[in-house]
Amino acid sequence: MAGWPCLIQLRQSLYTLDDCLNGGDFKATAAVKSLKRIFPAVEAEGVVMAIPMPGHPVPSQEEESVLDDCRRLHDLIDSHDAVFLLTDTRESRWLPTLLCANANKITITAALGFDSFLVMRHGAGPLSPTHDFRAEAATALSADLSSFSLTDRDRKQRLGCYFCNDVVAPIDSTANRTLDQQCTVTRPGLAPIASALAVELLVGILHHPHGIFAEGEVANSSGSGSSEQPLGILPHQIRGSLFQFSQMTLVGQSSNSCTACCSTVVSEYQKRGMDFILQAINHPTYLEDLTGLTELMKSASSFKLEWDDETDVDDEDCVEI
Repeated sequence: MAGWPCLIQLRQSLYTLDDCLNGGDFKATAAVKSLKRIFPAVEAEGVVMAIPMPGHPVPSQEEESVLDDCRRLHDLIDSHDAVFLLTDTRESRWLPTLLCANANKITITAALGFDSFLVMRHGAGPLSPTHDFRAEAATALSADLSSFSLTDRDRKQRLGCYFCNDVVAPIDSTANRTLDQQCTVTRPGLAPIASALAVELLVGILHHPHGIFAEGEVANSSGSGSSEQPLGILPHQIRGSLFQFSQMTLVGQSSNSCTACCSTVVSEYQKRGMDFILQAINHPTYLEDLTGLTELMKSASSFKLEWDDETDVDDEDCVEI
């Protein structure tokens, strides 16, 4: 994580003007200091590191440093129960999403636009647990993993991740863009709204008997089963807009061509490890070729649609108004 311009203090409550002076402190370390001022007993550590990203090729002389970051990120995710993805770019969420899917960790994404936001919980990893999650929910937040599947332990299709609706692999989204396009420039109230909803999603998952395997529920749905849960429904995605002051809950199922969480990608990562990550970072089309998205786009481009302009209505039946 890096430092930031002074405008960020306007919308992120953990930071003050002092954190921006003299070149600014790293966001992670500044956040820890602020948390300890609020609650001295908190156990928090600020980790300063770079997240390797697809579309951002790695020079050969920097490969070892990048792989060290990958291993460190893997260890951090493996040692925690829940992960919040709050980074600025789409491609920076890819590796954490893959690692969370591999480890079957609770993962929550919050993404901001100028006046809109998305908060979502990722579905369970593409592996079916071999035991009952309800019986172990009090002692563990993650289930053991076994066979690959697009379905969860109840044989229902699992919920999708942040990348499941994409038809292209994540690429460099910051090149040749102005500063306001590279950074998340948002309305002041958007970040607190989205972060509060993200925390409530985590609370809902922890209190749900199925935990990470809970189905996505939609507001005002007769079959949501919200009356059975004391905290109400547990949505999959929450999309909101400050332009219209509106909010909606949506459900998106997992994709067998997802570049981050499908069984093909996770199994390839388990087989090849860091070599797989380097190839995904350095070769923009590799993930698309691996998951079948390349063939999907080819078939879509070759699809021909013919329009029939003929009509059965006679000219005599037409009435001029």
